[in-house]
Amino acid sequence: MHTMWKGSISFGLVNIPIKLYAATEDKDIKLRTLHKKCHSPIQYEKTCPNCDEEVTPDEIVKGYEYVKGKYVVLTEEELKELKDEHEDKTVEIIDFVSINDIDPIYFNRSYFIGPGENGGKAYGLLREALTKSGKIGIAEITIRSKQQLAMVRVYENCIVMETVHYPDEVRNVKEVPSVPEQVEVGEKELETAIMLIDQLTTTFEPEKYKDDYRLALQELIERKVNQNEGKTPSAEAAPRQNVVDLMSALQASIEKTKKPQPKAKPAKQAKAAGDDLAASTATTTNAATAGKKTKTVRKKA
Repeated sequence: MHTMWKGSISFGLVNIPIKLYAATEDKDIKLRTLHKKCHSPIQYEKTCPNCDEEVTPDEIVKGYEYVKGKYVVLTEEELKELKDEHEDKTVEIIDFVSINDIDPIYFNRSYFIGPGENGGKAYGLLREALTKSGKIGIAEITIRSKQQLAMVRVYENCIVMETVHYPDEVRNVKEVPSVPEQVEVGEKELETAIMLIDQLTTTFEPEKYKDDYRLALQELIERKVNQNEGKTPSAEAAPRQNVVDLMSALQASIEKTKKPQPKAKPAKQAKAAGDDLAASTATTTNAATAGKKTKTVRKKA
């Protein structure tokens, strides 16, 4: 299991070196977007709609849109300084509460907490204390530059940290449209509904619940693979960048280098030019043979 965070957990004067491990994983089957014609993966490039050009990573800065169309730019130095100021490699437990006091709407993500070097004894102490007291710890931690509120509890034989949303991150339930304030319910209908709930009430066994859609999709993919229905991008689908712009530039360059065609000469002039060329060629040949410089006598037209 990959260690994603190292630090310590503290309550009071007790400090325990720990390591964090992701307790859950995304099992979704990720599908790529392909070009229907050649089955090549579609690429998404970062472009600036204003400049109409592709943007390189070193040209990108971070900004916050405080009103529509207006941004304040935050430099990497400012963000790093803020991060260093608030990032603490400590899970500090500040309160102990009952888990029943926390509504599940606040739950975010789960992490397994394992002991760090020489932290086994203190780890066991915290685990036993949480188990015996029936309490959970409320803590604060910074993960990936984001300060998180968290709860620390025991799951089976392991200490687990659940990140939870801050109150202002949970939307106001009163904003949900069309929720009735009060509805009159018949006594017989209510008794029937409660009876149905009682009949369906059981012990929670997570193993019996399955993601039927994901399993069916996985089965479909495996069947297509086994039936040799796999597609390979065609040879014509080799990555090409700025093809239109490149071709336009090349064509413009060719047109620019073309020399203007000379105007057609009258027949007499053309004949004279031919005679001059013949005389010049003969003179040059004789000069090379004799090793002497000669002058070419141009005929008059």
